[in-house]
Amino acid sequence: MKPLEWICAMLLVAGGLNWAMWGLFEIDMIAMALGGSSAIIAKAVYSLVGLAAVYQMMNIFGIQKNPKPRHHVAGA
Repeated sequence: MKPLEWICAMLLVAGGLNWAMWGLFEIDMIAMALGGSSAIIAKAVYSLVGLAAVYQMMNIFGIQKNPKPRHHVAGA
């Protein structure tokens, strides 16, 4: 997994858990950890989660240019 893909995956996990906490308990963990939902750092994290989602969506739907496929040789 490329570093960018790993970072995006972690951001999406954090965002998903944050939404779960909001839906179940009305707790915004990102806002609590970063000084409120209007804090600049919290807004940056929210924005990065959104950008990670766009990046992942591009990968899923093949919008992004993919490098040449790797061929795996059985038994090699």
